Amino acid sequence: MRFDVVTLFPEMFSALTQWGITGRACEQGLTSVNLWNPRDYCSDPRKTVDDRAYGGGPGMVMMAKPLEDTIAAIKDGHQSQNVVSGPICLLAPQGEIFSQKIAKEILQHGNITFICGRYEAVDQRFIDRNVDLQLSMGDFVVSGGELPAMTMMDAVIRLIPGVLGDSESAVQDSFINGLLDHPHYTRPEIYENLSVPDVLLGGHHAKIADWRRQKSLELTLRLRPDLIKSARANGLLSKEDEQFLRTL
Repeated sequence: MRFDVVTLFPEMFSALTQWGITGRACEQGLTSVNLWNPRDYCSDPRKTVDDRAYGGGPGMVMMAKPLEDTIAAIKDGHQSQNVVSGPICLLAPQGEIFSQKIAKEILQHGNITFICGRYEAVDQRFIDRNVDLQLSMGDFVVSGGELPAMTMMDAVIRLIPGVLGDSESAVQDSFINGLLDHPHYTRPEIYENLSVPDVLLGGHHAKIADWRRQKSLELTLRLRPDLIKSARANGLLSKEDEQFLRTL
């Protein structure tokens, strides 16, 4: 999986490329993160990438040409390396809310370019001419697209075969089957007078699987009932699931 990231602050991405699971994935060549600074494609001495908004108002607007020149350089790099260019994605508050489903779709492309906006906005003409999709982390505003991009990249990288030490880890993550994950426990068996549920200590795999499924349903119904409705609409709930939900 290849990521090309257009950002004014490429140093921020060391948190993704040098640490933890994602850092190991980069080191092992399971993914690559290529960082592109629009200032490197400016012709003026000040490396200007933003200007005041037409019509007035607060804040500055990222200019179209530095971004377009950066995209052109990315595509030239793809062509020279025989890489098929994937979609160009702008991180923006007006974008579609990111989800596990979208993470899996991005992985299928094999390559994506993230545009990390800064300042008040990005010139709409750049968006109209170049952007294939817009994504958001939710109904809130942060200072730039870098943190959302890293979060989305982390979610995608976890899905790459061989990235996680246990291939079952990604399969059992929350949202993979439309529900929240079940509770987890580890040693000691008793902590502050609180015991691990007996079923997890018995070694009966079928009973453990049933317990985990029911706890997942219970937790999802309590914390995210919208996910139960979605799972039901998508045919992800069995007859047994529905029977258990009716007891809650």
